[in-house]
Amino acid sequence: MSGETLISVKDLRTWFELKRFGLLHAGYVRALDGVSFDLGEGETVTIVGESGSGKTTLLRTLLGLAQTTGGVMHFGGREIKGHTVKDLSWLRSEVGFVQQDPYGALPPFMNIRKILTEPLIINKVDKTKHEERIREALQEVRLTPVDDFLPKYPHMLSGGQQQRIVIARAIVLRPRLIVADEPVSMLDASMRVEILELIRRIQQTHNIGVIYITHDLSSVRYFSERVFIMYAAKLVEKTDVNEVVENPLHPYTRTLLNAIPDPDAENAGRFKDVPPGEPPSLISPPKGCRFHPRCPEFIKGLCDSEEPPEFEPNPGHFVECWLYRQE
Repeated sequence: MSGETLISVKDLRTWFELKRFGLLHAGYVRALDGVSFDLGEGETVTIVGESGSGKTTLLRTLLGLAQTTGGVMHFGGREIKGHTVKDLSWLRSEVGFVQQDPYGALPPFMNIRKILTEPLIINKVDKTKHEERIREALQEVRLTPVDDFLPKYPHMLSGGQQQRIVIARAIVLRPRLIVADEPVSMLDASMRVEILELIRRIQQTHNIGVIYITHDLSSVRYFSERVFIMYAAKLVEKTDVNEVVENPLHPYTRTLLNAIPDPDAENAGRFKDVPPGEPPSLISPPKGCRFHPRCPEFIKGLCDSEEPPEFEPNPGHFVECWLYRQE
């Protein structure tokens, strides 16, 4: 981790009450269940996991959009608590949000000038600075000449240009953190690298922390310093990006790496050895390690009975797996 700590999360839990057939209470969906990590100033961390693993819930919880069930979160040394607009107005002015679907994220009835002005008004930025901030943001995302884009509406832009507007809106308040939820999954393959490079350049220029949410492990090596692997509401592996590619420890991480498509034509007929089954229900997760029903290496009587703690087999490489317990 680089620089001063920007975000500190300890044993974070976000459970959603489940109501069914008129019952007042029918259990909980354990969308986050004991997540801990730190993020440094200016650091980029990627959170990787399949759909339903809890990635977006983690993002929403950090933004104060989902109420926590337990645990503690700090941003810049200040505890994130409360869930009203008044409670968290200070946080939302410090965090920029880049959504997955750029067209759905932009109000169709507002032109670009109004879209970028809105967060400045809401956060009570001095009106004399609005024009400067808007123009700087558009220049940062390389939408120039600026005057050509200010009067346009979202439907008049390409998908890549729309996502650049979403990024411009995320940085117009000059935040300390950007959270990006699958920011390139809705774009053409040719545009994905360009948008990721744009976010990376802005992050490095202004020393902004970035949390990048994705299910695509192939793009991670060129974008972030550290990687967190998420499975069934838990962070099962945390390490440097090169380490996770060259020395993956958790069986689930190895599964994700093995599933990356290989462009080599000689491997077109190669069978991908992926564990069978589906991720567990977060309403009633299995006892012990949550990956054990699909794990080819699970230890009977241990993995299926006791939840693994976090081990550190190598310096800075953390994994929740009984395979790395110290005898």
